Amino acid sequence: MSVLNESWSLGGVEVENRVLLAPLAGIGNWFVRLQAKRYGAGLTVSEMVSSHGLAYGDKRTRNEFLRLHPDEGPTSVQLFGADPAIMREAAAMVAEAGADLIDLNMGCPVKKVCRTGAGSALLKDPQLAVDVARAAAEGSGLPVTVKLRPGITPGERTGVVVAERLAAEGVVAGIAFHPRHASQQHKGLPDYELAREVVESLDVPVMISGGLLSEEKARRVMEITGAEAILLARGALGNPWLFERVLGEREGLPTGEEVVTEWLWVIDQSSDHFESDERAARYLRKFHPWYLDRFKEIDPETFTRARLNEINQDLQKTDSLDAARAVVGAIKLPQAA
Repeated sequence: MSVLNESWSLGGVEVENRVLLAPLAGIGNWFVRLQAKRYGAGLTVSEMVSSHGLAYGDKRTRNEFLRLHPDEGPTSVQLFGADPAIMREAAAMVAEAGADLIDLNMGCPVKKVCRTGAGSALLKDPQLAVDVARAAAEGSGLPVTVKLRPGITPGERTGVVVAERLAAEGVVAGIAFHPRHASQQHKGLPDYELAREVVESLDVPVMISGGLLSEEKARRVMEITGAEAILLARGALGNPWLFERVLGEREGLPTGEEVVTEWLWVIDQSSDHFESDERAARYLRKFHPWYLDRFKEIDPETFTRARLNEINQDLQKTDSLDAARAVVGAIKLPQAA
């Protein structure tokens, strides 16, 4: 058994293994998390949830973003915000909803988030970052982790300073570190050597995300950094089988039939998640290309870029879940040899 398969404790929460689902803004709802859990994720983190939206009683924030499935746990809900009082109130709601942990986003580079003082803007104010994390812990009674980046622009180490302060103040159970600067977003090579420095310098568990698109890369980064765990993000979109492969529980790609079955499962869950069929169909339009990418991997001769584009164009026009099911069900899969 590799270290990735070993269980461990994060703030007193027992985690089955060290391959986790990263928070995915606008994506990581309950059925995405449940899917990752079904394929082996030891812990899942929710999409980014506004602390202000929760505290001010926004219906969508509370009913959709804070919805948890009984089979998905352990689950961490990721909150963002820069007001300690608001964060304390929101964190209490997260605990009441049944989450096992809270993760705070202090790395998001999106301007509308940073303009509020949240996300990566908190890297400029270590004391406020500590105050927000302490408020989340006090309000919820749950273990709190913080996801952050090295800094805002290349060369900055403000995020490292914040991580050190959070750990030294004893307000976090762990740090999730994405070793790209905020200005890089998801582009450029992650600095895994810097990640190793962070792992070695902190006395709390450090989880690493960023660039983990294959099982080989994930295992290599775990080895390079010495991290407590890794967080799979974009590599797992439409590809839950990556969890199995990283854990050594599966070899090779899924079959076309497996892809279709999982794809239809996602469509079915979205029907339960959204109030209207039309809204669910629109939401899933961003999911469809991820599953089409699996066909490109399985049989690039049959599923040429032109063919995949044709299928995707049909899917982008669907305005109901039945229409989406019909397009997926009509995909002609290659016959097994």
